[in-house]
Amino acid sequence: MSVEQTACEDLKAFERRLTEVNACLRPATIRWRIILFLISVSTAVGAWYWLKDPNLSAVSFTQSLLNHPFFTISCMTLIFLFTIGIHKRVIAPSIIISRTRIVLNDFNMSCDDTGKLILKPRPTLT
Repeated sequence: MSVEQTACEDLKAFERRLTEVNACLRPATIRWRIILFLISVSTAVGAWYWLKDPNLSAVSFTQSLLNHPFFTISCMTLIFLFTIGIHKRVIAPSIIISRTRIVLNDFNMSCDDTGKLILKPRPTLT
């Protein structure tokens, strides 16, 4: 087997693995996006009702939070999700692809958003 054949097989194996990793991350990413969207919307709705409360200025801050448990719980859940890194989990495939593009650039290659390799033309020396 020649060096070119081995290199070609290695590139194909790398491409298969990259597309496999990308495909495996997609379902989890979609789930995390749905969770983040639902918690964000519930926090926004809870904040709307909390701010529209006519007794807001008459009671203390802690008492107003206790009067609106939906907002308090959804806000604490949103803070907890950002603490455990939901913002990284939502964009995990794009992080992996962008870092892979940086490394592949040294080898005059790139990849698309699904992980398929793109061979760039060889630079010409003039």
